[in-house]
Amino acid sequence: MQPLNHLLAAVVGQHIQGELTQAIASIEFDSRKAAANTIFVCIVGSQANGHKYVQQAYAQGCRAFITQEVVELAPDACVYQVKNTSVALAQLACAFYGHPSKELKLVGVTGTNGKTTTATLLHDLFTALGYKAGLLSTVVNKIEQEAIVSTHTTPDPVSLNALLRQMVNAGCTHCFMEVSSHAIDQHRIGGLHFAAAGFTNITHDHLDYHHTFAEYLKVKKAFFDGLDASAFALVNADDKNGAVMLQNTKAKKLMYALRTPADVKGKIIENSLAGLVLQINGQEVHTRLVGAFNASNLLLVYGLAVGLGEAPMEVLRIISQLSHVAGRFEYVKSPKGITAIIDYAHTPDALENVLATIAAFRKGSTKVFTVVGCGGDRDKEKRPKMAAIAAAKSNQVILTSDNPRSEDPNQILKDMEAGLGTEEALHTLSIVDRQQAIKMAVMLAQPGDIILVAGKGHETYQEIKGVKTDFDDVAITQTLFNQLDK
Repeated sequence: MQPLNHLLAAVVGQHIQGELTQAIASIEFDSRKAAANTIFVCIVGSQANGHKYVQQAYAQGCRAFITQEVVELAPDACVYQVKNTSVALAQLACAFYGHPSKELKLVGVTGTNGKTTTATLLHDLFTALGYKAGLLSTVVNKIEQEAIVSTHTTPDPVSLNALLRQMVNAGCTHCFMEVSSHAIDQHRIGGLHFAAAGFTNITHDHLDYHHTFAEYLKVKKAFFDGLDASAFALVNADDKNGAVMLQNTKAKKLMYALRTPADVKGKIIENSLAGLVLQINGQEVHTRLVGAFNASNLLLVYGLAVGLGEAPMEVLRIISQLSHVAGRFEYVKSPKGITAIIDYAHTPDALENVLATIAAFRKGSTKVFTVVGCGGDRDKEKRPKMAAIAAAKSNQVILTSDNPRSEDPNQILKDMEAGLGTEEALHTLSIVDRQQAIKMAVMLAQPGDIILVAGKGHETYQEIKGVKTDFDDVAITQTLFNQLDK
């Protein structure tokens, strides 16, 4: 337990009433968990306002509250009022766990696409270099090689600092984490000390949350604005907004690029299903990863590793040994020679990049079948764009479900179909059942053809009307291949 006044020293605010020296065992922002020896932080969220539950928390024994609204509680309750409780939660969490981000080299990777791949490859690279490293990603969190289930791209501040403290206690010297726009905007990374930050790209996504692209860009930029002078920032010069990220940062400014002059300069020598041959700052390296988008990711991996003090040639040696990340351009082959590529591509830009990569591998009469959907309760503006991109770059498109959540999947498909012209509609089918949609693609494809199953990647579930059921694109595609090839 820790004295409340010691924790509040890290929080900018005003003491309204109550005892400041009570012992605190945990920080809670869910009123159901607030009890004796806890501090309840009243978060104002999009779904609920914690201030409505202060009486419930008090009845459960809680006597310490952080609020941004005026609340009325008995005099024995400590009330500490702040401007923003989300900011206060992050400050409290850092203090409660002893600022673990200052005890290791924390590297954040942000951008629309490529965050998971880059963070995971960095974790694998530094592990191969002999370091103990942590990973915080969409797919999985890791303390060295111990996997911990990931529920959010970036965890809440309390869970995040708890994980960082576990990493430090386990001897980790580095941690590589995805930094989502939601996490930046909701102050989940508040108070963390970053040694380095990387930017992949920024394209259309999450406008259901940010409302405008300008706001989305501003939120991403805020991550770099918050870096201190001891850190360095490495951004993608091939993205026109890469330079925008660096405008107000105090960190050392660096760039990487395939197409423009940069501190880390890359060139694609070969690109095939066998992998990439790249030239990075004049040195050639072969890697198992595929596609121009992965070439860009690898430049960021290389630049961040070297910026953290690793020897360039040793970094390149290990890059040549790295494998693809689960659900990112992962492919399986049927006994008859059909190739299926499973990829997390769930934004217009990501889908276009994956299809462009596939186009480079097409030979002669090879046809491309794309199975794609859009998630429910998410950005609706991208739905017609996703369908249009798939139709423009595929021989046959099958629109289907991708976690419809609370929405009617048929309406999602109609939203996607709105992006199709008359000609494009002729080679597009809509099949609500995702397994049946994949089955249709497998039945239509011939030896030598390529099937892209896009949108879910590493996910092993399908969420419909609030219920998650098992659904693994890789396993289902492999099973269908085996069944239909008999």
